[in-house]
This record gives sequence, structure tokens and C-alpha cells, in this order.
Amino acid sequence: MASHGYELDHLKTPYPEIQAESLEITIIPGLQWLISKFDRPVMIDDSGLFVDALRGFPGVYSSYVFKTVGCKGILNLMREVSDRTARFECCIGYMEPGGEPLITKGVATGSISEKMVGTGGFGYDPIFIHEGDTRTYAEIDVAEKNTISHRGRAMAKFIEELPKLIGRP
Repeated sequence: MASHGYELDHLKTPYPEIQAESLEITIIPGLQWLISKFDRPVMIDDSGLFVDALRGFPGVYSSYVFKTVGCKGILNLMREVSDRTARFECCIGYMEPGGEPLITKGVATGSISEKMVGTGGFGYDPIFIHEGDTRTYAEIDVAEKNTISHRGRAMAKFIEELPKLIGRP
């Protein structure tokens, strides 16, 4: 964000995270809680892997599912499944004290691989193949991944919208 003229402080503070049907809904209470605690502008990033054949699971539960069963657990659930379509979603939320939340969303569509491949990235990267590619996210270097990923897309929208919210050109 510094390259766009914004300075950020990383607040390593856990916050209550409600479970809801969408990432957008989970972000707003977190923003409100952080503002009540710090009384300053705050930003949250929340992401999830949504697998079509699993009716969107793990979705908003992606972090918990990854910590408990990991990529291997998802691959086990997909063992006999032919429809491997999936998407990553990322929502970035920003809010100032007394203000309205700004939420931007990025989506990257693709599929779940048959096995774990690659050593880069984190989380579900070794099993997610971006649409139009044959490599998993774990095989793609960070710079390239940032241009095609759900998080990169959400951040690009966020950087475009933020000046309108805070009154900067």
C-alpha cells in the first residue's frame, strides 16, 4: 500500500469473527469491534475456498477446515467427484470511526487438482488450479499470483475505491 501513498500498521489483534453465509457479512462486525477497541481506521482481509461439488464448502469456514483437515482432507472429500470447479473469494473491508464500511471483493475461478502440487504459497494453494492454467497456485511465483489471485483482485478494487471514501484524489 505504501507504493500507493498509504501507510499501514499491522494490528496483531484477534477479533470476534462471526460465521455467516458470506465473507462480506463476516467482515462488518469485525471492523466495528476493532474500531471500538482502537478508535482508528481499520482494514480486514477475509478469504475462503468455495468448492462447487461440496456446495461451497469450506467457504467461510476455510481457515478452520484448513487447520483441522488441510488440503488432504479436501482431496479426500473430492476423491470420487468429477466436478472439481472451485473459486477463491477475498473480501477486504475498511472502516473509519463513525463511517460506513467499504468492502471490495475479488474472485478467482478454477478447479481442485487431483493431488497436492508445488511448494510455494500457503493454505490451499497446492490444490487450486487457476482457470486457464495447468499449475496450482503453489507452483506460481508470488508476483504472478498477485495479478491473478482473489486477494490481488480485491486489493486492486480496494485501492481504486479508497480515495473516493477518504476524499483523496
